[in-house]
Amino acid sequence: MAASRACAVSELGENEAKRVVIDGVPIAVVKDSAGDIFAIGDTCTHGDISLAEGFVEDDTLECWAHGSKFSLKSGRPLTLPAYEPVPVYRVDIDGDDVLIDPAVTLTV
Repeated sequence: MAASRACAVSELGENEAKRVVIDGVPIAVVKDSAGDIFAIGDTCTHGDISLAEGFVEDDTLECWAHGSKFSLKSGRPLTLPAYEPVPVYRVDIDGDDVLIDPAVTLTV
């Protein structure tokens, strides 16, 4: 499967997450304070909560419900109660388009 357009770079606020669904896969697209864009699975592995509704801090996305912080680079939870990682997806930028292939996950 090829990468699909997730959103526009210009739609992403600094230190904010945006929920997108590509081919039925929920993904949180995040732009950090350095302007880097990341894509991780949008569902918290602790409580089936949308991570895009959480808080971006440094290189983490924190679940608003129970406080688990997930690394934007590896998907690993850095705090409890979550202990299972979320998938991480490769992000390609084409002009103003953020492209993601939900069939390909990165291992870090």
